[in-house]
Amino acid sequence: MIQLLLAVIYLAFISLGLPDCMLGAAWPSMYGEFGVPLSYAGGISLIIAFGTIISSLFSDFLTKKLGVARVTACSVALTAVALFGFSVSGSYLQLCLLAIPYGLGAGSIDAALNNYVAIHYSSRSMSWLHCMWGLGTIIGPYVMGAALTGGMTWNTGYRIISYIQVGITIIVVLSFPLWKDRQKVTGSTATENRGNAASSQQQADSSETEVKEKINIFTVWKIPGVLEMVGIFFTYCALEATAMLWGATYLNLHCGITAEKAAFFASMFCIGITAGRAINGFLTVKFDDIQLVRLGEGIILVGILLMLFQRNTVMALTGLVFVGLGCAPIYPSSIHLTPILFGEERSQAIIGIQMACAYVGILTMPPVFGLIAEHIQAGLLPAFLLVLLVLMAFMHLRLVKKTIR
Repeated sequence: MIQLLLAVIYLAFISLGLPDCMLGAAWPSMYGEFGVPLSYAGGISLIIAFGTIISSLFSDFLTKKLGVARVTACSVALTAVALFGFSVSGSYLQLCLLAIPYGLGAGSIDAALNNYVAIHYSSRSMSWLHCMWGLGTIIGPYVMGAALTGGMTWNTGYRIISYIQVGITIIVVLSFPLWKDRQKVTGSTATENRGNAASSQQQADSSETEVKEKINIFTVWKIPGVLEMVGIFFTYCALEATAMLWGATYLNLHCGITAEKAAFFASMFCIGITAGRAINGFLTVKFDDIQLVRLGEGIILVGILLMLFQRNTVMALTGLVFVGLGCAPIYPSSIHLTPILFGEERSQAIIGIQMACAYVGILTMPPVFGLIAEHIQAGLLPAFLLVLLVLMAFMHLRLVKKTIR
């Protein structure tokens, strides 16, 4: 039954990724119909991101009030309603209004399920959970592309995904009995064994304090290591989002690759993340979460160096793929490490802040590099990514120093 529940959780995380790349796939067909400039897609993305930040910050409160199962069901249902609304929208303003429930739903489910899996399942399950998100980001644009090339409109693509979300909502609701009285999965992975051993002294010292203190998004900042953990999520997501958004532009303008080929090879970055997380699930048998984060940072460094000192297009393409592969273990391993380092009572509030700061990084850093690319040159992408990587590695070193005794 435990594995059946995990399958439901994986399905819910696929639902989280389904709409993430659909706007980009559909917007070329949408903006002319609404009579707005091409750049207005950024406004919709901005509203979604702000909604996600808000709901992430309040995920601890919502989870304690409703429980993880109900938060998950409500979140998927909220995105289903928003996506169906997208499919029948007649104006840009309507899209902006519907982006609000979409963002609010995405943030709650992200934080709630990440914390639940981090506490109740192994690091391998966490890696494959985020692999499911990657699968969703592949399926969503494929459905939209199939609708557009099949003689239908973008409205149909959104409607199909909304129906899928309704189906997933029903499955989550039917699974409510599986969520009750779940016992922690005590696997034999090296991650759990080493992670628990490393933090046992800290948790023992602070257990009495945890029972008495009031844990929320305001008090967790006082806990040693939280600022560094949040910094890791900010810099990591900033690096991932910047590479994802500007990778094709870098290949096109700096490396001389045609726009069509650049778009194709830039998509390999996302495939690298998804495939890397599938592989990472097997690596958890030999390595713990801290080692996997360091491994990811090392692979990213190799990719950035290949891009910095590239002598031909093959080196540039290989470097971008390596950056994607290196990104794979960092996010899921860091989340899985959170309850181990800070305790289960604190983890939901901390993970909610992590999700919020992750989206702040996504919101801010890609536009910053956009200004650099416009006013200086797009060839500075590897250097920009290197700065973010160094900051992330520094934060990770400080986190380990503060929390591992």
